[in-house]
Amino acid sequence: MSLAQVHHISAAPGDAEAAGRFTAVGPGVSAALLAELEPLVRYALPDGASHRPADAELRSLPQAFTYAVLSDGSRVVGRTAPARGDGTAPVRFHTHAVHLPPGVPLPGDRLPVEAWRSPRWVSATPVGGGALPDPLGMLPPGPAPVREGLDDFAVSRGPWLAAVLADLRRASEEEAPAGGPVVLVEKQNADVARWLGLAAVTLPRESVERLTFTTYTRRPGSSALRVVGAPPEDAAAAREAGLRVHVCADRPPVDGTADAWARTAARVWRSRAPELFEEARGLPGDPFAAGPLAVIALCAGVALGPEERAAAAGWAAERPYALDAKRTGQLVEALTSPGIDDRTGSEFDAVGRLFGALDGRCPASVTAPLAAMLVTEAVRGGNGSLELPRRDAFVGPEGEAIAGVLAPEILTELESAAGGVRPVARTVQLLRVARLLGVNGTEVLPAVVDRLARTLLTEADGAEGAPAFAPALLELLDEQFDVRTALLGALDRMAPEDPGAVARLLERVALPFTGTQALPHLRMCAEAPGAMTTLGRNRSAVWHRVLRAAGLSPFAEPLVLRTAVGLVWEDRAPTVEEARLLLEAATSDAHRAAGTWARLVDAALGAPAETAETADGTALAHDLLRAFPQEIGGRERAALQLLELCRDLRTGAPEPGWTEQVRTLRDRAAPLEPAIQEKAFTALVERLLAPDRPGAELYAFVRSDDADLIAAYDRAARAEPTRARLRTHPAYAADCFTNWTAHPHAGTAWTTTAAALLDEVLRPAVRGMTAEAVAEVEETVGRTGSSGRANAFRDWNRSRALGRLGRRIAGRVRRG
Repeated sequence: MSLAQVHHISAAPGDAEAAGRFTAVGPGVSAALLAELEPLVRYALPDGASHRPADAELRSLPQAFTYAVLSDGSRVVGRTAPARGDGTAPVRFHTHAVHLPPGVPLPGDRLPVEAWRSPRWVSATPVGGGALPDPLGMLPPGPAPVREGLDDFAVSRGPWLAAVLADLRRASEEEAPAGGPVVLVEKQNADVARWLGLAAVTLPRESVERLTFTTYTRRPGSSALRVVGAPPEDAAAAREAGLRVHVCADRPPVDGTADAWARTAARVWRSRAPELFEEARGLPGDPFAAGPLAVIALCAGVALGPEERAAAAGWAAERPYALDAKRTGQLVEALTSPGIDDRTGSEFDAVGRLFGALDGRCPASVTAPLAAMLVTEAVRGGNGSLELPRRDAFVGPEGEAIAGVLAPEILTELESAAGGVRPVARTVQLLRVARLLGVNGTEVLPAVVDRLARTLLTEADGAEGAPAFAPALLELLDEQFDVRTALLGALDRMAPEDPGAVARLLERVALPFTGTQALPHLRMCAEAPGAMTTLGRNRSAVWHRVLRAAGLSPFAEPLVLRTAVGLVWEDRAPTVEEARLLLEAATSDAHRAAGTWARLVDAALGAPAETAETADGTALAHDLLRAFPQEIGGRERAALQLLELCRDLRTGAPEPGWTEQVRTLRDRAAPLEPAIQEKAFTALVERLLAPDRPGAELYAFVRSDDADLIAAYDRAARAEPTRARLRTHPAYAADCFTNWTAHPHAGTAWTTTAAALLDEVLRPAVRGMTAEAVAEVEETVGRTGSSGRANAFRDWNRSRALGRLGRRIAGRVRRG
């Protein structure tokens, strides 16, 4: 069919009164469409251009090649070029355009950009308004009109290729992206057309047909087209308008693009292999995914970066059936090339998935290089996330070759302690690769497993939830029986030292110890969390349940005592009652072998001062001193002896010299627990306040002038039990008067305290007695002391009464 042609003449430069006009319009182009078309063909001279150019200058002015879609769905392809005008207008701008009705393709089903070099564009309106030969209908056959010279152009624009192709891809989406057109800044507008030619080859056809454009405009911000070319002087204004601007053939851009497809396409162009785009479009998947294009490029020998190689391996792993044997071999060869030195973890992961997809589908000769690459990276690169190949992937000469290279490296690293710290994932990976390659590590296994067990406890303790190494570790234990047996045995041996850490490990990692190994400590550690959940705060019941889980008696294996105690009382001491239970549950020899006697000592020393357990604590101290005479020493021994002395002071007959014993043991036990000091001081002063205490003990106490002990005596004397006895037992009151007045030349602490007790404790008690009781006190003081002591009591008692009488008389005199 014949396509309608349109001709238009723009206003002369600098003539504000003149207007452009359509000089010829073909059939079917309505006035409304012409109104849409007119803004698209307006022309503005570049900066510095003469309004009266010479012929050479006129030919050098930019031409605008435009492709646009109009509101009715029709399209227009046209060229605007400067032309010589008449005398009043030396320069005019002539537009020659072809209108394509909706649904009508270009002749020969060509692309719009292919008409760029058509020889039939004219710069003058035909005489008489007749139609000229269609510029779109006589294009040379094949891709030459658009591809000619594009390889050289692409290489010259190498630094900008990926970023521009990424933006052109986004501009060609079905829904035009917001933010205005992509602006390509070139000194020659023909180079903008070449960019569009690159897009026409690179993008799928439906994307190219959506890519409306013009190769030259001075108003990029107001253009409704998707891609526009602009001169360098308009780049800054376009950036300020928020447009995506690429200033090409200037300083190369610093930042690359994150679009892996665009980076791959750029490498294909720089390799001068544009035919690969059509091949890639024949593969399944998203046309703008990097994988298909990267696969074709690698198979053709194009060098790609690590992300693009990873995309190729990942795509092929998901579609192993999409490639024939030849391309599969080419892809494997490209991915495993020894010349590549920039592989990343994500690339190795993708290659691992590819190996898993191809293993069993392809001959071992094809997959062996992938397997060798993976195990080499596992050993040398330390990539613990790799999915390792199966053991039979290395049967034959390939396996022997790689084993011969890697076995010494594996054994050397396993033998080295590396400061005692090697991540669990690394050790697990090395052990798995060693088995994979048939490396004999029997001699180094015990030491390796011991270090692995300790690192396991450390890393699991610092993890929240299941640690990252858990899946690989469980695979290792499932694959290698000897490693599983050795590791579980090592953890069982370590459990008594830190059972809490082992229990936390077993909570996070379900280690398989349900076989024939005894593993009593591991079984206890596994039982503890459930027992604590079920039995709550009843630690004695938890301890019994955990101990039963061991399957061994503490008499036969004392270390189960240590594990059980560590699990139940990990961060605290047992109570006195719990400690007595532990002491009675096993012999002293068992506690001695297990080292749990120290926990019992902690229980005795940590018992509170004023509770129902106080007496039990002193009794426990007595039993511990006899059960572990060689083990308990130093400060702890003195503290326990002090508790034992408390027991004797209250219930037995301690050796003479109580005060000196208390003071000596207190000093030996420094720093002494405040509760124990309070117990000892209270027991001593309560015995010294008793009616039957020996006088020599009280004398020694008074003469010690120990301020802390005397303060404790003062507190006990003021307590209600002592006050009640003073009020109801005249003989006791007489005894206290005698004692509190008998040492006038003792130290300051005693004399001050005794005077206060006489005045503030004894006097109120005597004042509340009957006359008969007071007489009994006086008589007892005289009988047990002397007549002088009785006189002293009468004077002491009378002085208070006279003092009150004198104050009453003085008050009456003042009132009179």
